[in-house]
Amino acid sequence: MRTLHALAALPIAATLALIALPAEASARPACPAPSKAELKRTEPDRPARGTKAIKGVRVGHLPKGFTYGEVVANRHHGMTEYGYLWADDRDDVDRAHRSLWVRVACRPGVTKLAQLKKVPFQEGRFTDTTTLKVGSREVLTRDGDGALGHGRYAGWVERDGVVVTVMASEPLVPELVKIIKSIRL
Repeated sequence: MRTLHALAALPIAATLALIALPAEASARPACPAPSKAELKRTEPDRPARGTKAIKGVRVGHLPKGFTYGEVVANRHHGMTEYGYLWADDRDDVDRAHRSLWVRVACRPGVTKLAQLKKVPFQEGRFTDTTTLKVGSREVLTRDGDGALGHGRYAGWVERDGVVVTVMASEPLVPELVKIIKSIRL
């Protein structure tokens, strides 16, 4: 009789084990990071990669008209920056130049939007910003200048230690809200 009870409990235990597996499988990595090969890449992509150009990140709304793209990745000050730059062949100073740069920065300890102003990004600091609500995200924005070029720069804390930034050139600024809403990690 004891054997019968023990055997009857086996399917329940197996079912519980199967139910637990998807929860573990769906656990996402702490922060998308570039592979060693991507860190060493120097050649641009012609044509540019699509919506999944950044491993672990999907840009659902990608405007048309880009002729090339390139991985932008580096490590410094205890953080990793990893992104992709889509652009056309116009000169950078031409106001019609189309470029979009989406970057994920892994910075342990960043949990609040206000902390974004102190993150030591290689390019694009958040000074003189405005806070916007885009979908469910609170986003810091500022005008692009200097190394960023013309356009609008935005950033938010996706989750603890994971920051996302977007730089859209002037012709893409009207689509910036759609672009931000479409980004999924």
